[in-house]
Amino acid sequence: MPVQATSGSSPRAVLRTLGAALGLAALALHPGRALADIFTYTDENGEIHFTNRPNGDPRFKVYIKGDGGRSPRRKGVVPVAPSDKSLDRFSRYDAWIRQAATLYQIPEELVRAVIKCESDYDPRAVSPVGAQGLMQLMPETALRMQVRDPFDARENIFGGTRYLRVLANLFNGDLDLTIAGYNAGEGAVMRYGGIPPYEETQAYVTRVRTYYARYRTTRDVAVASIEP
Repeated sequence: MPVQATSGSSPRAVLRTLGAALGLAALALHPGRALADIFTYTDENGEIHFTNRPNGDPRFKVYIKGDGGRSPRRKGVVPVAPSDKSLDRFSRYDAWIRQAATLYQIPEELVRAVIKCESDYDPRAVSPVGAQGLMQLMPETALRMQVRDPFDARENIFGGTRYLRVLANLFNGDLDLTIAGYNAGEGAVMRYGGIPPYEETQAYVTRVRTYYARYRTTRDVAVASIEP
């Protein structure tokens, strides 16, 4: 089932600036090519700006290191595995999930599936590469989605759902590409013209789709969330 593309003003504003970022990102990730770092900042109107020449402007922070490769494992990150085993965690964030899904016109079941696969509904989770919170936002993604505290469950849900909206717009509502982009990044999906040939990403798409289907057919979210 495709994720419907939309022309809502907030996601479209993000998408406009994202397009410029993707052009820069494609260059920065080109193998064997030495490039300058890419910098970004978000202004008071919520617009995201990118440049490879910040000219000393302190507002700009590094967005992509121009080293011609994928981001390395992050130094200084202390991973925190999901540890909340209570059944009520599956319904604890219902109101915020519904609000975010409605605001960004993303199926509520898809938001739930991503949360299940990313953090198993534990807002304290941190991955070895630094992804944080319920929807496991990388710091760069949290910045782009204007999330100030990724460990705040409400902010994380709205930021992650907003990113799903951006991806759905970018990939014309294609569900598989939207899911793949959430895991591997939209740049990787665009470079490969489809789901990237990463074992992790391919397995992720299958797992998210599995839970998406379960949430759509099983009314009890706790039952649907238990490993099939």
